[in-house]
Amino acid sequence: MPPRIEPVQDLADPRLEPYRNLRDRELAQRGGRFLAEGEIVVKRLLAGGGPVESILVAENKLDRLAGLVPDSAVIYAGPESLVNGVIGFKFHSGIMACGIRPANPSLGALLPNDPATPATLVVCPQILNHDNLGQLIRIAAAFGADGMLLGERCCDPYWRRCVRVSMGTIFSLPILRSEDLRRDLEALRERWGVRLIATVTDADVLPLEDAGRPSGAGQPDRVGLLLGPEDQGLDRQWVALCDDRVTIRMGRGTDSLNVAVAAAVFLHHFTANIPR
Repeated sequence: MPPRIEPVQDLADPRLEPYRNLRDRELAQRGGRFLAEGEIVVKRLLAGGGPVESILVAENKLDRLAGLVPDSAVIYAGPESLVNGVIGFKFHSGIMACGIRPANPSLGALLPNDPATPATLVVCPQILNHDNLGQLIRIAAAFGADGMLLGERCCDPYWRRCVRVSMGTIFSLPILRSEDLRRDLEALRERWGVRLIATVTDADVLPLEDAGRPSGAGQPDRVGLLLGPEDQGLDRQWVALCDDRVTIRMGRGTDSLNVAVAAAVFLHHFTANIPR
């Protein structure tokens, strides 16, 4: 049975409430919902197989979603002028979806089942900017990270801006929002053999080009890269918890990089020889 298509003719239609004016926090509180904006992001949401409540689409773009929408979702289709009246047109261009947040994965689910398989985790204790977190998710997915672990004070990865900036890669990358980051980091090291690496700007630590992955006999090839915001860096409590401290050497008086740029450099280095 194909998904149900319901015509809409008025933005005031109560069925369109999630799209029209609800804030991210309200969406989260009302059934754990979030919005995905734009054709690419919506297609990645649908391909990810997570629960989708509804789709809002301009009638002239219905064919772009043919065969992708699950039977459980309803499609609201309306004139292009109506759909383009929803806030954020330049981002959604007439295709949006209302999804349901997935359950928080377990800590062990961030790692491959086979302990002999190399693993790379991205850990963000306190990223407060949704643009930066969205970029980090996209970069982590691009470089083959196995998952992300977010601290208690990290911003919400399912805010619409973060989802949009991630370009929908959030739907293919396991992300755990920790309730106790210190406990989880200690468990990753002690139970799963993850080597924790602090990314810092200190001059007296190991340069990135000299850093390598764990390679000792019987030692799991598993690393967790801890990243902090550019303005503050990693809090010293997290640096002290790590096994290694690594930095990117910079010139011309540059003392730091945007966290997303730095993450790309670190992840390229640590995943260069791991198949994706």
